[in-house]
Amino acid sequence: MSVGVTLEELFAWNDEAARFWKAHLDANPLLLELPCDIGGAKNVQEFVRHLWGVELRWGQRLAALPVLAKEDTPAGPLEALFLLHREATEIFRNLLAAPEASWEEIYLLDFDWVPAQERAVSRRKVAAHTFLHSQRHWAQLATLVRTAGFPSRFRGDLLFSPALR
Repeated sequence: MSVGVTLEELFAWNDEAARFWKAHLDANPLLLELPCDIGGAKNVQEFVRHLWGVELRWGQRLAALPVLAKEDTPAGPLEALFLLHREATEIFRNLLAAPEASWEEIYLLDFDWVPAQERAVSRRKVAAHTFLHSQRHWAQLATLVRTAGFPSRFRGDLLFSPALR
């Protein structure tokens, strides 16, 4: 057993958080309209669109699939946004079944805003970034809804996740 946190564990933690927030937002639909200025969003629904859209696009890139254009990502409803996560989950589940050596292969970032010397990264790093990107944003959302008077009881810390023992 490795002493490091695996991509499979990060993947499970990511899915756990996504399912928590889907259930919480289903139970509290007014939260979707709560103003939010994170990631260029104007409300929570746009923010969730960002999270699950990014997750899907990174999965598509790593799997060498056609990448859904950001502007083609559905604006809602929540169920349509959650389908982005479910599609990303299926892609990552298949990717994680690939041989371990493939994760050390270089992936070239094709973004002009990334300095040329930083564009070559491992596929493993891209996957880890994807899962940690979501976790970071879920923590921001937990703070946002709590300060707006709608505590979520989100226990997003890895310490409390069954994804890792």
